[in-house]
Amino acid sequence: MAPSFDNLPVDDVDDEEIDFSDLREQFEVRLEEGLDTFVVIDGLPEVPEESQQKLVKFLLRKLKSVGKPREDNVFMPLGDDGKTQGFCFVEFATVEQAAAACKALNGTPLDKKHTIAVNKLSDIERYGREGRIDEEYQPPQIDEFQEKEHLREWLGDIEARDQFVMYRGDTVGVFWNEKEAPPEPAVDRPHWTDAFVQWSPLGTYLASVHGQGVQLWGGKSWNRQRRFAHPGVNLLDFSPNENYIITWSHRPIQVDENHPVLTLEEDGKNYVVWDIGTGKPLRSFVTLDLPGPSMDEHGNPIKKKIQWPAFKWSADDKYVARMTQGQSISVYELPKMNLLDKTSVKIEGVMDFDWAPATPKRDGVRDYEQLFCYWTPELGSNPAKVGLMSIPSKQVVRTRNLFNVSDAKLHWQSQAAYVCVKVDRHSKSKKSLATNLEIFRVQEKGVPVEVVDSIKDTVINFAWEPKGDRFVLITAGEVPANAAVPPKTAVSFFCPEKTKGSAVGNFRHIRTIDRKNSNAIYWSPKGRFVVVATVHSQQSFELDFWDLDFEGEKEEKDKDLTANLQLMSTAEHYGVTDVEWDPTGRYVATCASAFRHQMENGYHIYDFKGNLLREEHIDRFKQFLWRPRPPTMLSKEEQKKIRKNLREYSKMFDEQDLIKKNSANRAVVEHRRRLLEEWLAWRASVEEELKAEGIVDALEAMNVGKGDDFKDGEEVIEEIIEEIVEETEEIVA
Repeated sequence: MAPSFDNLPVDDVDDEEIDFSDLREQFEVRLEEGLDTFVVIDGLPEVPEESQQKLVKFLLRKLKSVGKPREDNVFMPLGDDGKTQGFCFVEFATVEQAAAACKALNGTPLDKKHTIAVNKLSDIERYGREGRIDEEYQPPQIDEFQEKEHLREWLGDIEARDQFVMYRGDTVGVFWNEKEAPPEPAVDRPHWTDAFVQWSPLGTYLASVHGQGVQLWGGKSWNRQRRFAHPGVNLLDFSPNENYIITWSHRPIQVDENHPVLTLEEDGKNYVVWDIGTGKPLRSFVTLDLPGPSMDEHGNPIKKKIQWPAFKWSADDKYVARMTQGQSISVYELPKMNLLDKTSVKIEGVMDFDWAPATPKRDGVRDYEQLFCYWTPELGSNPAKVGLMSIPSKQVVRTRNLFNVSDAKLHWQSQAAYVCVKVDRHSKSKKSLATNLEIFRVQEKGVPVEVVDSIKDTVINFAWEPKGDRFVLITAGEVPANAAVPPKTAVSFFCPEKTKGSAVGNFRHIRTIDRKNSNAIYWSPKGRFVVVATVHSQQSFELDFWDLDFEGEKEEKDKDLTANLQLMSTAEHYGVTDVEWDPTGRYVATCASAFRHQMENGYHIYDFKGNLLREEHIDRFKQFLWRPRPPTMLSKEEQKKIRKNLREYSKMFDEQDLIKKNSANRAVVEHRRRLLEEWLAWRASVEEELKAEGIVDALEAMNVGKGDDFKDGEEVIEEIIEEIVEETEEIVA
């Protein structure tokens, strides 16, 4: 029988064999809380005591770019020889300032001979203790490079079909649109997401949301392309060019010490900005508290809606900005996520801002910069103000004073030619509201402002025509107190007058349609056609399809206008919650989502004229999203040539449609498509083999026998896509 612990011989006890880790952890002396605000700076020059204060002041000038530590927050010890020892300790006011100092100043030159290393004091404890880090170097294991799939292969569909994603029940599927026929599945997977799905702006990725974070999928095989570990993520937002993504969670992130991606810098944060190319976090932020009381008059907490997106991207992906309501706008440079000019833009009272969706091409300006529009309310005797600021110069391009303002909304036109500020003004008695439109002509010299003040009621919705200069708005009268039925609305259409030359005339009212229930406006992404709908309503479900360039005869009163308005058709979809145009402007999908209600969930697909093509009722139907397309690579001249010959092309497409409608021919068409895909795959493999053998003219060899017409009539446009093969980070001590 083995001896018990009480009668174990002393000679048999080997201290090295006993595991004291649990006792050490239990009785270990804890460091003082709050060390995360301290940093250690190495690499400083060693100076005598009389020069110490001079060195501290010089160092503080460097540190003030990320915080404002005082002289008494810097401890620079002296050695036995009376000189400083080449390092110091600095205390910052917040953990965020300390983290920013490490990120921004680590490895920066102090002078020609000295480069400083900045680290958190808590990191010294984490990595400096014996046994925490393996002293023997272990080379990292680098996975073999695997070439990505072609992430835009769907654009090469022979029939130029578009794709859409459907989320129903617990299943997510991507389908090819087949007009009246059942959609053809590209992929259909159960439990693909836990919350919702979202396309990236150019259609390259499909994002799925899970309890552990966000995953991006793409390519023909729909493999996972990236994952972003953000526990409890609720929302996400892509940058316009798909270089970055922001994730947000209501609960602050809790980071384990050995997390493979997140660091202690992300601990306690809500937002994370990620680089899609590397899959790594660039910077993290906490959610800002919105101004206003946190408790109501009865002492109950007031629920405040989060501002989303809280971070807004510039059109070129070079900047992302966040507003601190009533105080400032912070602009960060990508990809380093440094604060532009190391300071926020102070704008007293700022209520909202929005970037131009494209780089504005302003008259009389050589170097085009990014632009954002902002507005401030009336403060004391100062009027409300709308401003345009150019970034990165931070130059205020234009301001305009406004009076008696209750609220304002900013609406950019897609090419940044205009920004409309919808201003709700109250009367002097503050008993009634009316709306004015302040339209800034951004591309014209001096940015003139045109005022549309003929609107009697309050504007509840406004939308510019994409790539155009017409707009639609919906107005509503005052709502009587305790009204059981929402008030009737009116839909108004506006366009510019005709002028000589290329100048855009003043905006004129075309027509108003009264006694409607409409509350939403959905323009075709190609312009011209617009759907005015009633969504999220229990009484009305109308869908009005309008054409602003009707080819019929124009009324005499509209001869001087750049529009010819015509209602093409009216449809109804019971319980409609969402309306989605496909990226080509050919089809419109409407859906009744289970996210909103449980009645007759499903979707309809219409053509642009409002003809119903397909209707499907699906239990627990949640989402229908068309896959976006990237911008065309054709020049304006090439696009113009295609439009000119559109009737010739349409004959070929009409023949294809006729064949597909004949069910007897469908199997033949599908068989031919499969054969063609197999042949194209074989041809691509042969080209690769020829290139591998060093045959320079491989492509020419493959084209032998096709005739001169093929060579002269076809143009190859090459797009270079870069892949990150390896990324190395070096810390310079």
